[in-house]
Amino acid sequence: MKPNFFAPITGSVMPRFAGLATLMRLPYLDFDHEAFPLVDIGLVGIPWDGGTTNRAGARHGPRQVRDLSTMIRNVNRASGINPFSLCNCADLGDTPVNPVDVMDSMARIKTFFDRVCDAGVAPLSVGGDHLSTLPVMRALAKNGPVGMVHFDAHTDTWDGYFGGFKYTHGTPFRRAVEEGLLDPKRTVQIGIRGALYNDAEDTWGQQQGIRVIDIDEFHAMGIEAVMQEARRVVGDGPTYVSFDVDALDPVYAPGTGTPEIGGMTTLEAQWAVRALRGLNLVGGDVVEVSPPFDTSGNTAMVGATMLFEILCVLADSVNSRKGNKPSVKA
Repeated sequence: MKPNFFAPITGSVMPRFAGLATLMRLPYLDFDHEAFPLVDIGLVGIPWDGGTTNRAGARHGPRQVRDLSTMIRNVNRASGINPFSLCNCADLGDTPVNPVDVMDSMARIKTFFDRVCDAGVAPLSVGGDHLSTLPVMRALAKNGPVGMVHFDAHTDTWDGYFGGFKYTHGTPFRRAVEEGLLDPKRTVQIGIRGALYNDAEDTWGQQQGIRVIDIDEFHAMGIEAVMQEARRVVGDGPTYVSFDVDALDPVYAPGTGTPEIGGMTTLEAQWAVRALRGLNLVGGDVVEVSPPFDTSGNTAMVGATMLFEILCVLADSVNSRKGNKPSVKA
């Protein structure tokens, strides 16, 4: 295998509008490819929005994020991290899904990520609605719960919808806590805002020990203090990063299922994710990119960029666990 096999195709060799679209122009590998055992981080699409309760369309997110991710280059200018020099990264394609059966889709998604995680590959996915994170966690946390840094407008810890149905994009982290996949005392949720159906809607997670930093506290504390608090909460245990694009103000990401005004800027989100460097990160995702609500592609560009930001800190963490030298600007 050539040393540069896993490097993205550069725009100086193949124009960004040409060639097959893969996440960040990485090679596409399936599980049977001879190079699969060499993969450190697997980028995966989850084209499914079966948990959406209002504005559907996130099933189309992975395809448009792939297209817009051709704009991603190799080196993060701010941190100096080149994730592709630290880890072997590949696009592992899309998970199988069943658009008419929520439970069957979650089983299919989990089976796919079982193979990824059992091979020791760190998963980094793009959705898809936020319920898609639950089957990923079922695969990732088989040996014990993970902590989480969660950027979102909503806590996604509600109990049920429509007569008690337990599986929607508003319930994944309640289910994850109940199933022992997510350690609530090592979970921090950042950017929460928006009106509620009732006063008690957001209290369950806090009662379990989740640290909730709503958008008002986010601005009162400032990003540096917020991220210091996030690092304190998750500690040095295995940690997952989940980024819902509705954490951002809809002026930056209108193409999403449940937009809430008054959110983060894209720059604030980039600063926040970069501050996760040095944590024990084991996987992550970007969810709720819904192209039908933003035909310009700007929301997908935001999604691709935040995926790259998470990839950078994840690659730095995976590289450290392999016992290699830290990347530049450490």
